[in-house]
Amino acid sequence: MTVTSKKADPKLLEILVCPVTKSPLVYDDVHQELVSRQAGLAFPIREGIPIMLVDEARKLED
Repeated sequence: MTVTSKKADPKLLEILVCPVTKSPLVYDDVHQELVSRQAGLAFPIREGIPIMLVDEARKLED
């Protein structure tokens, strides 16, 4: 059985900003996350869809 993961649309990633700080996000291809360094949060990308909810974000470790 082959599992395929959907990649996020690069054009979409260019226009998204952090919902907390409104700062730019950094795309982490390895972890499939959008990282907000200012907020210290990483927002997951599931099935190619960025989940921009603070409750779903992972807190970055210092």
